[in-house]
This record gives sequence, C-alpha cells and structure tokens, in this order.
Amino acid sequence: MKCIRAAFEVEVEKYEVGKGMEDGVELWTDVMTRGWFVTDALVQIKKDNGAIVCPYIIHKRGKTFIAEGDYIITESDGSRHVCSGDKIFDRYKPVEE
Repeated sequence: MKCIRAAFEVEVEKYEVGKGMEDGVELWTDVMTRGWFVTDALVQIKKDNGAIVCPYIIHKRGKTFIAEGDYIITESDGSRHVCSGDKIFDRYKPVEE
C-alpha cells in the first residue's frame, strides 16, 4: 500500500547550541559506550567543567540525540522530534505567511 504523509502545519527550527532547544544532555562518554547508533555527527557541547555532553529530544518513542545540521520539529500538540537537514525539506514544505 502506498501512502502520502498527512499534511499538517509544524514549527521547524534548525538546532542551535545554547538556545535551550533540547530536552536535556548526556555525557559524550555514556553516549559512545552504547554503540548502537552512529555518533560521528552528534552535536558535542563542552561544559565549563570540561565535560562533553550531547543534546537530545525526548519523544513518544524515547530519546533522539541531535546531530549537526538537524532540525527540531514541533507539532501542534506540542510533541517534538528531530529531522536531519538532508531530509527536512523533502518531508516538510515551507508555508508562506
């Protein structure tokens, strides 16, 4: 069966460090030791104490870490998720205001 994604308006914001867009951060060393996903492009933030952390978004399926160039999608019900910069405008078309 072929389907077309239902059209609905969402907020699309390119992720920026220091803007409070993430739901939290996790130590880089903890992220690296999991080994079940690619960590090469993940955003890494160096804290004042020298610790390196990776930001993430929590959604209904769990936690998604934010990679360089990712966008944060906010739906009308307030739920949020992450979309990669190379797919964002294939999935979402800008709305003219």
